[in-house]
Amino acid sequence: MAGNLVPIPGPPGLPLVGNVSDIDPENPAQSFANLTDIYGPIWRFYLGGGERIVIGSQALMNEVSDEQRFSKIVAAGLKELRNGVHDGLFTSSGPQEKNWGIAHRILMPVFGPISIRNMFDEMHDIASQLVMKWARHGPNHTIQVTDDFTRLTLDTIALCSMDYRFNSYYHEEVHPFVGAMSDFLKISSDRARRTAVTQIFYRQETQKYWESIEVLRKTSQELINTRKAAPNDKKDLLNSMLNGVDPKTGEKMSDESIVDNMITFLVAGHETTSGLLSFTFYHLLKNPQAYLKAQQEVDEVIGKGPITVEHLTKLPYLNAVLRESLRLSPTATAIGLQSKEDTVLGGKYHIPKGIPVIAFFPKVHRDPLVYGEDNEAFRPERMVDAEFDRLNKEFPNCWKPFGNGMRGCIGRPFAWQESLLVIAMLLQNFNFTMEDPSYTLQIKQTLTIKPKGFYMRAHLRNHMTATTLERALASTTISAAEAAKSKGQTVSKGPKAQGKPMSILYGSNTGTCEALANRLASDAANHGFHAQVVDTLDSAKEKLPTDRPVVIVTASYEGNPADNAAHFVNWIGGLKSNELNDVSYAVFGCGHRDWVKTFHRIPKYLDSVIEKRGGTRIAPIGTTDAAAGDIFTDFETWEDQVFWPAMREKYGTAEGSTDGSLETSMDVEISSPRSSTLRQDVREARVEEVRTLSAPGSPEKRHIEISLPSDMTYSAGDYLAILPINPKESIARAMRYFGLPWDSILTLSASAGPTTLPTGQPIAAADMFGAYVELAQPASKRNILALIEASTDEKTKEALTNLSDSAFTTEITQKRISVLDLLERFPSVQLPLGAFLKMMPPMRVRQYSISSSPLWNSNSVTLTYSVVDQPAMSGQGRFVGVASNYLSSLAPGDKLHVSVRQSHQSFHLPKDSKNVPVIMIAAGSGLAPFRGFIQERAAQIGAGRPLAPALLFYGCHSSDTDSLYADEIARWEKMGAVSARYTFSRAPEQSEGCKYVQDRLYHDRKDVVELFDRGAKLFVCGSRAVGEGVQNTCVRIVKEQSEEVHGCDVSEKKARAWFDGLRNERFATDVFA
Repeated sequence: MAGNLVPIPGPPGLPLVGNVSDIDPENPAQSFANLTDIYGPIWRFYLGGGERIVIGSQALMNEVSDEQRFSKIVAAGLKELRNGVHDGLFTSSGPQEKNWGIAHRILMPVFGPISIRNMFDEMHDIASQLVMKWARHGPNHTIQVTDDFTRLTLDTIALCSMDYRFNSYYHEEVHPFVGAMSDFLKISSDRARRTAVTQIFYRQETQKYWESIEVLRKTSQELINTRKAAPNDKKDLLNSMLNGVDPKTGEKMSDESIVDNMITFLVAGHETTSGLLSFTFYHLLKNPQAYLKAQQEVDEVIGKGPITVEHLTKLPYLNAVLRESLRLSPTATAIGLQSKEDTVLGGKYHIPKGIPVIAFFPKVHRDPLVYGEDNEAFRPERMVDAEFDRLNKEFPNCWKPFGNGMRGCIGRPFAWQESLLVIAMLLQNFNFTMEDPSYTLQIKQTLTIKPKGFYMRAHLRNHMTATTLERALASTTISAAEAAKSKGQTVSKGPKAQGKPMSILYGSNTGTCEALANRLASDAANHGFHAQVVDTLDSAKEKLPTDRPVVIVTASYEGNPADNAAHFVNWIGGLKSNELNDVSYAVFGCGHRDWVKTFHRIPKYLDSVIEKRGGTRIAPIGTTDAAAGDIFTDFETWEDQVFWPAMREKYGTAEGSTDGSLETSMDVEISSPRSSTLRQDVREARVEEVRTLSAPGSPEKRHIEISLPSDMTYSAGDYLAILPINPKESIARAMRYFGLPWDSILTLSASAGPTTLPTGQPIAAADMFGAYVELAQPASKRNILALIEASTDEKTKEALTNLSDSAFTTEITQKRISVLDLLERFPSVQLPLGAFLKMMPPMRVRQYSISSSPLWNSNSVTLTYSVVDQPAMSGQGRFVGVASNYLSSLAPGDKLHVSVRQSHQSFHLPKDSKNVPVIMIAAGSGLAPFRGFIQERAAQIGAGRPLAPALLFYGCHSSDTDSLYADEIARWEKMGAVSARYTFSRAPEQSEGCKYVQDRLYHDRKDVVELFDRGAKLFVCGSRAVGEGVQNTCVRIVKEQSEEVHGCDVSEKKARAWFDGLRNERFATDVFA
């Protein structure tokens, strides 16, 4: 095996500090994503003197999920968290730490389905507070999304698990616990990237760190003290911690362990869920079709009435929305694992024992081999139950937002029910819009991630007012059972059932199977039976009853029996003959389909082995899937339709003498509950480098490098939107025409309706003409008619009338004649300045293809552009491109306003870069996106990654004048990142006799066809003429290939239709005017 091993790639580090400069401290997740793109699905780096290995594919995730080989490691940020929560459930090393085992066994039942279901009313209480806040504020209120969801989830975990109210919606400032928690998580993450020596220099931060820990521990202790001062018998998390006894050791949790886990649950119980809710609304608002489907499901299932816990089991698409949101935006971005022994990953990478292995979920969840080329798209349909099951069966461990195995998130059912309830309530009662429709996702990272700067507005639906909504919510905040309890009434059961004896045995860690066993016992009397024994499976080891029917209700925990069933299962497995000859039995099994390989393993095993050892099966096995959320319905269906009919047939019993079932023999009184009281998305950036790419005398083409704001990200192929300033000459022309000195100050008042211009404040005239209006915008017919009214000269009126009529298209539109051009041409027109400004459209952004890759520099982009400066078609001076001349005027150090805009999903490099070839076709500055593509491929090849071939067809005038980035492309070509095929329109003899790119495409058609047959993606960027020329050539090649290879004559119409069918799948264009 040693001969087959290959070294794990990774970025070169520096002495002592390792790769600290490669990880952005503000957004380490983005750094991990970029480095994974460069080095592939496995790479290594060094921080704080230690080695770490990162994995980012489903295949590797599946390997490290094997708990026989790998276990959770407490390192880096997790290790720092132990300063505040010691060996709490999340930060403990696991079973080897005694406190973890005690806490885990005591607290597991608190998060079982029965307990979670019983928390519905309290969850509804807090969710109603959020709904009412948004309803009362109204549709013009800007919702601070992550802030409000943080309040919601903190209040919910505190009320449901500790019966404590933070009342976050009744205070302007969030509870100090939230700020302390945020600082604690952020600083823990930062400390993990430093050496012990470096940490010495962060004294002020260190003081803040320990103060935050003190706030967390003090808050938790106050909650404990409150409960101790007024104890109750509520079966919640806090009472379990205070009073619970470990069934294995007989010990209680220590006082320190209670505080540690209080903090753990308060933090983990709200931090990740608030992120999930925030990301989910971002994705829904960015994907209107998914939003509509989700809301339609809520309307169909719940309607306008009260939402109940039963509704939550009938929302498959909403479940899929949450899964897809967690796929794309896992709030906990990674887990740390370690190999228990030296091992090999992927058949070729040596993993030493104990070295941290970081499973990076944003890349695992985007593995193109699992999720395809649209792996970046938000598509909940791939997460609907049947498809979700198929994915997890075909690609095990491809979706891991809740961690792995025994150390997975204990609070998953709590978070899921809370999230479903909140989203359903919000979609039922509101329509939502983004505060800024052009907002692109930005990330704020501590140890978890949340959207940064994401705001929305809420509009009440169904003609509801805040008052009517309050009444509707109040009628559902308390269940019938709670109402009866609040009135001090008891629930009266029917007469005690008598009947034939039976035994019911259960195996349960979370309490679900135990609850089902007790439900079966309660129902027995109605069917002529009496449950003499309801106990654990282990209690029946070696003494399985033979004188009465036995029902087994049990679950699998990742293929293993429950803690109170392990001995029984081992005993059954050790039987050799017909030891169970006289046993009559039935089995019902619980499981969770996320663990596909071990789904229902233990119940199915018992059902089979008991029969093999002589037992008689009373009824076929029944099963339920916890992931579907309808355990009780499944169990009751099995009871009523399978089990009890089989029991009556075998034992001849009649229906019990009680009047119906337990549910119908209850007397419940329901009480009335108390009533519950010029905008552009651009930001400042900085110019780092400028240079001219073309030779003197040829059309000018330039290069500019711009450093982005720290939280602005991009992908190769995206656009950069620029908010330009008009050329100085255009500004000067306007100033001259209106006779304004350069230091003129204007103050506008919008007396004639709304305007995008700045009003009510002094502004320099030069700034108004330069930054706020489009001086070069071609005049409209309405503009010309206004000029006619402002003229007293008949000849001028006659000429303008002609321009507004028959000559408008040829003389105004095609020649791009502006209002300012007309004013200069017709000096008799006396247009007031206010009327002129009112005519001008506001300055708009211009988009340029980014010509770099984030794998070169994630904090900077480059643009490659042509400077438009040519004689004006009007015959008046020159036509100067606003944005290109603005960019060409900038120098290093200058500031400008920019925004990254995503290109079409199809105009990005293939996700499966190892197997999918690339064909790129461009002319002139259309090379821009492909320089980014090739730069990205070069970075990946430089890191040792194998890539499929790439062809670049590039056209320009000549190799001497405007062959852009020729030296770079030659270097990348030597690396194997691309094969460049040039065409020189003014020197075709230097390019195989080919004048234009489409000519070279046809000349090299053999290579093109070979790559296309291998699944290549074809990209075109250039003018419309280039796009049409390339498409015509491709159609020609298709026709000829059909004739030569397949012997069939394909019409041009059919060939063109076939090629058009590939658009945005294997053929993508970016054509500009």
